[in-house]
Amino acid sequence: MDVQLYVYDLSQGMARSMSRQFLGTQIDAVYHTSIVMDGIEYFFGQGVHTCRAGTTHHGKPMETITLGQTALPMEVILEYLESLKTIYTAESYDLFLHNCNNFSNDFAMFLVGKGIPSHITSLPQTVLNTPFGQMLKPQLDAMMRPITQAPVPPRATPSRAHQPSVAAQLTAKPAPFSASEAELVEATGRVNNVRTIREVDRLLGLTKDRCAIIFFTSSTCAPCKLVYQPYDELAAEAGKKCVFIKIDFSHAERTINIRYPNVRATPTFITYLHGEQQDEWSGADPRQLRSNVQILLDAAFPPHPHFSKSVPTFFKQSQRPISYTKIPPLEKVVAKMGEFGKDPAVASIVSFVDARERFGAMEAPLTKLPQFADFLRRSTSSLPPDLLFTSLDLLRITLTDVRVAGFFAEEHRGATGTPATIAHILNHVNELGPSAPYPLRLTTLHLACNLFSSPLFIPHLLSAPLSPTLISILTTALLDDKHPALKASALSLAMNFASSNHKIRMKPYSANPTPSLSSESELDESEQVELLASLLETLSSEEAFTDVKKMALICTGWLVYAVNMNGELRDLWKVMDAAGTVGKLQGKALEDRMLVKEVKSLLEA
Repeated sequence: MDVQLYVYDLSQGMARSMSRQFLGTQIDAVYHTSIVMDGIEYFFGQGVHTCRAGTTHHGKPMETITLGQTALPMEVILEYLESLKTIYTAESYDLFLHNCNNFSNDFAMFLVGKGIPSHITSLPQTVLNTPFGQMLKPQLDAMMRPITQAPVPPRATPSRAHQPSVAAQLTAKPAPFSASEAELVEATGRVNNVRTIREVDRLLGLTKDRCAIIFFTSSTCAPCKLVYQPYDELAAEAGKKCVFIKIDFSHAERTINIRYPNVRATPTFITYLHGEQQDEWSGADPRQLRSNVQILLDAAFPPHPHFSKSVPTFFKQSQRPISYTKIPPLEKVVAKMGEFGKDPAVASIVSFVDARERFGAMEAPLTKLPQFADFLRRSTSSLPPDLLFTSLDLLRITLTDVRVAGFFAEEHRGATGTPATIAHILNHVNELGPSAPYPLRLTTLHLACNLFSSPLFIPHLLSAPLSPTLISILTTALLDDKHPALKASALSLAMNFASSNHKIRMKPYSANPTPSLSSESELDESEQVELLASLLETLSSEEAFTDVKKMALICTGWLVYAVNMNGELRDLWKVMDAAGTVGKLQGKALEDRMLVKEVKSLLEA
């Protein structure tokens, strides 16, 4: 997909003719820019906006620059755009420090791995470097704000406008679903009013792996109205599990009567399971309707034995990713690098971190990330193992910025499933194994934890080649009894792994699951087995019930909850008598004792 930069002149030519007279320096335009992909224009003003390309109130662009191409899926792009909205808010707009060109630069960096032309991004500083520019700064900002933050004309809004979440982008290009699944999304979560037998067959054809129900009614049936609202509510609650169809005989074609000759009264209901007709009943009884629909759903999707367990304490545990955000004295970190620390990429990233820490993300323009990525890859061979932690620590700090995390998750030559720089670093540390210096192992664990703060990283982290590498680093540290801090950090990473995996596993059981990024799936079962074995080893130690053991217990619960009861994971916990191990834990606080009891009940299922 081509990525273009639309460049506008907000001064309409006045800057070129009058700037030298007023400022003492030549300025060709007062630039406003936007990113254009697939006929949609993305720009920053009164927040982040989208419209059909070329239909903004700025008129026709003075220049169109082709920035390159991106192979990233649209749902990934939209997820990143969501993260930018936390930085580019309507209130944060500043003509000189935080403007449309900063937004275009950040978005371009993510899409194609490079920013927009420097003469555009440097213009505000060029103006402020003049005495007259400094003096007129407030007036210029006030004068331009009504132009830069004008609302998007209603006619410019695309018919398939980009909404605030990926969930609303089911029809975006390229579609995250196959054609049949897109049809299923369209047909579920609501009642389908149909008139033709062809439409009935099409909808029933979507239910070979789920269920359906048809409600026969007519406009003259007064009792039918008693179940209209309950039927609508059940459809919304069932989500993608069941297709709800309503046929009004008053408006339906005659072929439906021929197909269903036994339906002689309304309301009548007929259910289907895996494409085969099941039950039929008549009567306007909302309670009977709800009961029969629940029986149908249970038959199509047998409830997991864990769902009958009462585990309120377990469900109370926070699933927010654990991250390490503390910033060390950067000058000392750089000094330890010696000559390698004089690389321009280091100075650039230190300035970025310092600006972000002092003024916030809104006043910290994104640095040249490709150069920083190159520096990180070179550091594994240029720095000795005992000093390599310094470059990784710089990466750990910057990953807390959503723009940086997005770049490293989907390095623009990617969309291949492998974030190149992250994979290179993790592979290098993993190959060093237990012999790696302690600071390097600890920093790597903290860096890995921070990767989970970006939803764009999750699909990569839970799949090869990153997942086996991370699980190896994690389990090696988890079984290290010589370094308590290493073990605690490994458990933080285990919490992030288990929590993310648990969320993905639970999505099919949600009535209205949010569409996932296209490559999102559970951690490979063999890796879950390896992780669980290490957690059970931690729980079986003779130590008292500490925070470390509590974290291991929570991780165990997330790994086993709603797991395939015929899989290797259940075989492992049965062989290792995980229920017995957990049952021996002696928590002092009531909540800890309840947590032990609840996780044990899951292992006994």
